[in-house]
Amino acid sequence: MAGVGWKLHGDGKHLKPGEVVKPGERLSWGRTVGLGAQHVVSMIGACFVAPILMGLDPNLALMASGVATVLFLLMTRGRVPSYLGSSLSFVGVSAVIAGQGGDAGTLTGAMLVVGAALVGCGVVIQVLGPRVIHAVLPPAVTGAVVMLIGFNLAPVAAGTYWPQDQWAALATMLFTGLALVVLRGFWSRIAIFLGLVFGYALSWVLDRTAGRIHSADGSGKVTDHWRIDFSGVAKADWIGVPTFHAPNFSASAVLVALPVLVALVAENAGHVKAVGEMTGDPLDDKMGMAIIADGSATVLSTAVGGPATTTYAENIGVMAATRVYSTAAYWAAAGFALLFGLCPKFGAVVAAIPGGVLGGITVILYGMIGLLGAQIWVRNKVDFAQPLNLVPTAAGVIIGIGGVSLKFTDNFELSGIALGTLIVLTGYHALRWLSRAADRREPALLDGGTSDYDRGTGDAS
Repeated sequence: MAGVGWKLHGDGKHLKPGEVVKPGERLSWGRTVGLGAQHVVSMIGACFVAPILMGLDPNLALMASGVATVLFLLMTRGRVPSYLGSSLSFVGVSAVIAGQGGDAGTLTGAMLVVGAALVGCGVVIQVLGPRVIHAVLPPAVTGAVVMLIGFNLAPVAAGTYWPQDQWAALATMLFTGLALVVLRGFWSRIAIFLGLVFGYALSWVLDRTAGRIHSADGSGKVTDHWRIDFSGVAKADWIGVPTFHAPNFSASAVLVALPVLVALVAENAGHVKAVGEMTGDPLDDKMGMAIIADGSATVLSTAVGGPATTTYAENIGVMAATRVYSTAAYWAAAGFALLFGLCPKFGAVVAAIPGGVLGGITVILYGMIGLLGAQIWVRNKVDFAQPLNLVPTAAGVIIGIGGVSLKFTDNFELSGIALGTLIVLTGYHALRWLSRAADRREPALLDGGTSDYDRGTGDAS
């Protein structure tokens, strides 16, 4: 079966400086399983947070993410290393639908329709070819979208996780960064996981030496609390089946959710572009199929009461750190997710991870994701001296990262990645058409000294 056979990379244990493990390769199975566990660790926070915020079963979300990842790897024939987890794009939508009197079934029904529409978009792209993506998402735009995906997560790290324990967050960040830079071989490739273990252990020690901490808890309320609370772990069962429910459909709920489609297409395209840039294997021919696979996974997940799925930026960050792009690691991650989805006690252990520890790890991961967008600009030699590239990208990035919102009606508004993406897309193409209509090339907005310096001809004094 295509996509499930891997060639052993070298001796399966060591990588030379600058080497990468390609999607069709793998390290030894022990190391591959370890990397799969690291992928689970990196995505578990967001995968659990999204359904909790939307009122859905997090264990079902975890199980659905495993099934979705397997489906994605099979449909893309093992060429696109990506993990599909719970989409956070619908958190705002869920609040609006709840305000309209909708329940969990109404939400999952709306997400199912969006998933079906995403499949349709993927089919169009697959039939017409990647030139559709190139026409709609040139490098200036795709770089901005990838940057938005990473940097838009910054408020989560800075506002939710970090304040829960700033010193544990700082220590975890420093340890993780040191591990990524100093460690060699396999240990450097599980540095994110080691950072999590370090932070967990540090929080346990601090609880027993320094006592309770006075800070914000997971809900944002400032209280005196333990850094690690194992009470939920003791109460949870070892084995349990997630809660399923059927979707129901409401036209008003669907209309509220459909605008997210814009962000999903751009997000998927940006992720595939980013993975292609990282692996050195252009994946344009798989762009449409990747979008079809994501849409299909969303339909499958929401049909049983789970959340919408999406390719996870967190796991792209792990690949950027480890330089291991083997899809075998994602199969291992999917297997862990399926098993852990049947274990409520595991969910309780994950829920007990201190927020400060997640803060230390996410500031590195999210930053790596955002800088991949800049890498796309650099590798494609996007010229930001030209207003056509500079103006819509500058506006869209600030709007997306800054959380600017645009309210159309009481029940419909765009913000974050969706609005930033829309500004970049429409701004770029509108300005491109207008400049052609005017039949003139705009002068550079950046001053000549800056532009000359970038070309290596300017006065560096």
